[in-house]
Amino acid sequence: MYRKVYPREKYLSRIRPFYDSDIIKVITGIRRCGKSFILKAIINELLSSGKSEDSIIYIALDKRGYKNIKTPDQLEKKIEEMIKGEGFHYLFIDEVQNVKGFESVVQAYAEDGFSVFLTGSNSYLLSDEITTKLTGRYLTFETFTLDFSEYLEMKKFHGLPIDQDLYAEFDEYVLNGGFPKTLELPDPEARQYYTRGVIGEIFEKDIKTRKRISNLAVFERVQSFLLNNYSAPFSISNLVDELKKEGLSTKATTVRSYIEDLKKAKIVYECNRFDLKSKKGIKRDHKYYLGDLAIYFSLNTDNRLSYGPSLENIVYLYLASQNYQVSIGKIGNLECDFIVRDMHQNYAYIQVTYTLRGEDAEATEKIKESTGLSGTSGMDIRDISSRWTGSETSRKGCIILMQ
Repeated sequence: MYRKVYPREKYLSRIRPFYDSDIIKVITGIRRCGKSFILKAIINELLSSGKSEDSIIYIALDKRGYKNIKTPDQLEKKIEEMIKGEGFHYLFIDEVQNVKGFESVVQAYAEDGFSVFLTGSNSYLLSDEITTKLTGRYLTFETFTLDFSEYLEMKKFHGLPIDQDLYAEFDEYVLNGGFPKTLELPDPEARQYYTRGVIGEIFEKDIKTRKRISNLAVFERVQSFLLNNYSAPFSISNLVDELKKEGLSTKATTVRSYIEDLKKAKIVYECNRFDLKSKKGIKRDHKYYLGDLAIYFSLNTDNRLSYGPSLENIVYLYLASQNYQVSIGKIGNLECDFIVRDMHQNYAYIQVTYTLRGEDAEATEKIKESTGLSGTSGMDIRDISSRWTGSETSRKGCIILMQ
């Protein structure tokens, strides 16, 4: 059994119904967000429930003893060596993309009744290749870096000190991000150095090795622009014009291709606009959010907190990690930061604010009027993720208008 593995319940609860299923479970997420530890937490649960160690096969293809496994035949041979006895088996393979052509092997074991769990490079696991080869045979479970609640709970789980001033702790979280490994690094500079290393690793392993970058200067400029303008409205045509002014001539298709590479690596997430009245998404008008705020703060010398875009990014990641469908909102002529929809087609409208000084009632009335819901019973405003800024007349947070 793996000891001291923090169980991230919001992800485990989604995977748990499929523990004994022959559907292949694929766990994705930005590199170093803790996918391997989710596998280990699942193994802990299985062992705690009475499953025998002989029924569990765990192969970490980036670890000592397994790094030389490069072909499907070698992978199958290793699995066969690790099978002990008859009966139901659970097969866990970490960094599965290290074996080219692994699909035929894992699919064969799934067809034989094995319960298969995979993690690996997002750029491959989200590509058309695996979609074609495992059509209808797998489910994807997307994971994110720690949200603030998990950040605090994980520190408590490992016996790490938590600042009694939670607002100071929150500021540290914003600056240092939610990569689980950073909790082991008490020095802020070490945390940022680690995060820079993660970003470099993503570029080398998830982007550069998967796709030849035809114009490195343009790619780096596109990446820099997105990282420095997170949570802001974005236009590809405007970026192309800006690049031309800088002497970097390129096409919109090239810029779009580079953005897709960053999205597949989970460095950024694209959020499209949704017009509530027309019930349509507007793909040309969108924003990008970072996979973790530490990506920005570790790559910039200016570490002053800007709560506007930072809070919006945190709220987006929280909503996405809770399995909501998220759009940036447009309600008539009014802007709403997010419109979210759950699995039951229920909608909520979310406004992220830096301060609330009695303006929420007026803002609510405007949104009600715009949506035609003025006077509707059952409407309320709920304050979530709020924290005091130092005075009791000012609060950071967001309000949700719900029907």
